Amino acid sequence: MTAGTATTAAGTGTVRPGRSVAVLVAAQLLSGVGVASSVAVGGVLAEQVSGTSAAAGVAQTASIVGAGLVSVPLAELASRHGRRAGLGAGFGLGAVGAAVVLVAAVLGWLPLMLLGMLAFGSSTAAGLQSRYAAAEVSSPARRARTMSLVVWSTTVGSVVGPNLSQAGADLGTGVGLPALAGPYLISVTVFVLAAAVLWLGLPVQPAPPAADGPRVPARRVLLDAMSSPTLRLGIVAVVCGHAMMVSVMVMTPVHMTHQGMSLTLVGLVISIHVLGMYAASPLFGWLADRFGSRLVLGLGVALFVLAFLGGALAPDHHGLGSVWLSVALGLLGLGWSACLIGGSALMARGAADATRVRLQGQVDSAMSLVAAATAAVSGPVLALGGYPAVNLVGAGVLAVLVVVALTSSHADAAGRT
Repeated sequence: MTAGTATTAAGTGTVRPGRSVAVLVAAQLLSGVGVASSVAVGGVLAEQVSGTSAAAGVAQTASIVGAGLVSVPLAELASRHGRRAGLGAGFGLGAVGAAVVLVAAVLGWLPLMLLGMLAFGSSTAAGLQSRYAAAEVSSPARRARTMSLVVWSTTVGSVVGPNLSQAGADLGTGVGLPALAGPYLISVTVFVLAAAVLWLGLPVQPAPPAADGPRVPARRVLLDAMSSPTLRLGIVAVVCGHAMMVSVMVMTPVHMTHQGMSLTLVGLVISIHVLGMYAASPLFGWLADRFGSRLVLGLGVALFVLAFLGGALAPDHHGLGSVWLSVALGLLGLGWSACLIGGSALMARGAADATRVRLQGQVDSAMSLVAAATAAVSGPVLALGGYPAVNLVGAGVLAVLVVVALTSSHADAAGRT
């Protein structure tokens, strides 16, 4: 394979990497705006619709669960008909979900809103799977860098999106909708545009060649991959990295408000965290291509250790405490980015062609569902043990990743002797 051509996982067609990556980046920019603008107000909208603050967390969790539930079907669709079909369907379903949320806001019906948020999560799933699509059209020597470029493009949407929340609210009021439903009108529009960009911009992939022997059952894809030390490390890095990040991130605003810190400080800390998640991804991609994915995962582990220490030791004093939390959440985002890029690169390189796309979908599904579970657990942990205990739980998940990394390295070394 040369730098100018690439063979897709769903077929043997030759594509132009530059054009395909540009299309993926454009779709990611659009979808990032749609996700960030609506997520910023989703919890408050759920509270208004239901009349209880307890619904705020449920609505956000529904979106995460939705991403987990739809990841496997989208990957199965992509494995049979190409990434254009899988990603386009993902953003299309996200647009439908946002439209359902609009209807639920007008009717004031929480169950319908939660159903819409489940479908809304499909846009997040499609955005995550875009990184794999980028890897498939890249040369092996630049695979991690190409993947990280698509991840990096999410930075723009994450920064611009929340700042469109007020404009969306004004738009909603102007067309007769509840104010907080307005951002979802923006989401419908940009998700449809993202799907159209993918459908018109990505090349049509030929049908995949018939595999030798029967198609591997879905339940065997992930289990078989876990028997490979390299793939096991990549899978655990992605899943554990996301679980650690979400479990601490979702409780940080709650902890800060409990300490009397202003919403302005909360927004600043989360913005620094999001910047850490995405802005440095090209650096991690370059490091993975140049020095190997294991080095990047090692950096991710070190960053998570520093993040948990900083979070656990952060003082309650408003000024100094917010500085500590800003640094800790920035490091948390960087650790997530390193694990996502390093682990995804290992899977892209090590998985068999016949099952690669399906494996990636199953891993992304596990990533979202495990994160939803850890986020749900973090609430009681914060109530019982405080913010240091939340970071301690994250450190426990990190220990699992470290053990898998050590055993994987030992198994690889034994295989070379």
